[in-house]
Amino acid sequence: MQKEQSSTLLKGAWIAACSALFGGALLQPVYAQSTAPADPETLQELEALIETRRELAEQMNEFDRRIEALEERLGTPATVAAKPEAVTVTGGRPVDDAPDKWGPFEPGKGFVLARNEHGEVGMSLFTYVRYLNQFGLEDSYTDTFGRTFDIDKRNDMQFAKVNLSFKGWLFDPKFRYLVYTWTSNTSQGDPAQVVVAGNLGYQFNEAFNLYAGIGALPSTRSTNYSFPNWLKNDHRTIADEYFRGSYTTGIWANGKIAPGLHYRAMLGNNLSQLGVNAPQLDDEFNTFSGALWWMPTTGEYGPGNGLGDYEWHDELATLFGIHYTTSREDAQGQPGTEGFENSQIRLSDGTRIFSEDPFLTGGNIRKADYQMIAVNAGAKYRGWHLEAEAYFRTVDNFQTTGPIPISKIEDHGFQVQGSYMIKPRALQAYASYSKIFGDNGEPWDFSTGVNWWPFDRKDMHLNLQFLYLDKSPVGYSSVPFIVGGDGWVVSTDAIVSF
Repeated sequence: MQKEQSSTLLKGAWIAACSALFGGALLQPVYAQSTAPADPETLQELEALIETRRELAEQMNEFDRRIEALEERLGTPATVAAKPEAVTVTGGRPVDDAPDKWGPFEPGKGFVLARNEHGEVGMSLFTYVRYLNQFGLEDSYTDTFGRTFDIDKRNDMQFAKVNLSFKGWLFDPKFRYLVYTWTSNTSQGDPAQVVVAGNLGYQFNEAFNLYAGIGALPSTRSTNYSFPNWLKNDHRTIADEYFRGSYTTGIWANGKIAPGLHYRAMLGNNLSQLGVNAPQLDDEFNTFSGALWWMPTTGEYGPGNGLGDYEWHDELATLFGIHYTTSREDAQGQPGTEGFENSQIRLSDGTRIFSEDPFLTGGNIRKADYQMIAVNAGAKYRGWHLEAEAYFRTVDNFQTTGPIPISKIEDHGFQVQGSYMIKPRALQAYASYSKIFGDNGEPWDFSTGVNWWPFDRKDMHLNLQFLYLDKSPVGYSSVPFIVGGDGWVVSTDAIVSF
């Protein structure tokens, strides 16, 4: 008798556990009929119902994915109303509240972990595995001052970056937050290999939103929140890398001035603060960067105003922009040479102007004024995409110790990038070219590659790229190019981004 009672309790516990896990709506009628052990036929029927419910849930997930994909192609936000309300039964959980549905996926937000009247938490991820082969580069390079440097060529595979973001609103839908952990695993041991950062903001209205924290200076297209919607994965052309600003702490505003016309303006600590601690900064809060862009034909340019026409615009989409950045830079407040997202002011042969005795004259630059203007124009139509950006930079007003042979650095450059969706939402080919014109050399680069989305959605893709460098003046461990690089580089990436 005791054995039968134990068996009854075990079976009752099993049915109760199934009811809690798979939904009381299906299991409650079976369990309510009797507390006696279920016979094999009843258990078989129960398992069949559970399997049917699982298959229906998978079908609903597939419908959701297809809806999200179509909305993304149309450039519209995720439609909450398109999903039916959960159906409840007496004493049971919502039928639609299956364990794999508690955190809905929404484009632009990732997985929504929590949402109620007090706020919202969305979690998103950007990460990739990269194989990099730099054996096609020359073994060394010589700068314009006759110094020769060995090139440490790489042939390795890296779990290169992890960017885990949590974002949403708190207490008031207009009060926004973003916090993230950002790692560069190729920079192990270097300053700022791991960054924990973010920002807070308040969205007053369509024309004015105010934020404070760590953000990208809107100095070029690539630093004006287009990441990671690029053709290349997580790196730029060498001209863009050479001229641009980077991430810093500051305060900024953005908004829409008129239909299709937007702005963003930021006041920050310096050109690049990642890897720079507060005591290294000077006492002058004088870094400013602003961007103004216009989308006259469609009023949009795809997610993040990114590159490439993955969305397949049936109407010609156009974008025109201008960026201006100025900063009083201090030698003490510069990031490390290998710190990821570092933005060093360099000569066009790669010489860092704040390095020790850069001109071999015994003089050093302690402070300098940086000014840069970038203008861009682009278009997208039925899978085609083409755009160009030009850069004009001046560095002067030097504060020095000892003699230096110059009073001003003036250089300029450009980049051109184009792509075509060979197969919509699946296969893209692209090419890019950039060149820098300076007194210490005229380096350039060319790349061509393909992006493949195997799951018919933008959240995961593979990249293969061939990159040719001609005396690159920029580079560090988290990008495929290196200072002085001359020759071919091959890389393959597997990217997850949602």
